[in-house]
Amino acid sequence: MNAYTTVLLYAGWILILALFYALPRVPQALLGQKRIDSWERGKEPIDPMFLQRAKSAHLNCLENFPVFAGVVAMAGLMGEVEAINGIAAFVLYARIAQSVVHISGTSFIQVFLRASFFLLQVFITLYMVYLLVC
Repeated sequence: MNAYTTVLLYAGWILILALFYALPRVPQALLGQKRIDSWERGKEPIDPMFLQRAKSAHLNCLENFPVFAGVVAMAGLMGEVEAINGIAAFVLYARIAQSVVHISGTSFIQVFLRASFFLLQVFITLYMVYLLVC
């Protein structure tokens, strides 16, 4: 998998996470089980915890995607994408693992794993920057 494909798959993962927590709301609203405007935006969360964690995982992806995509885009503009093709996919793998652990719960080990997968993404992305600059 090359770096460009990895960026596209990362973007796809962000959209899958959005659907994961948004889709259960549609039938509730259509069947009159909840008002269409009953979801947060300044209100107390009413979703089950796993949906709240899915939303947090989605937002976390959004926070980190621009940096990763920017590094890959710069590699392309520099004509150096081959330098990062071999490792870019590992950022995506760590991101998916972080999201899955994030959604699954908040025990000590889950939070520890989530932080570890996040740090792995940061260090791989920093290594990609190093490869491109040095």
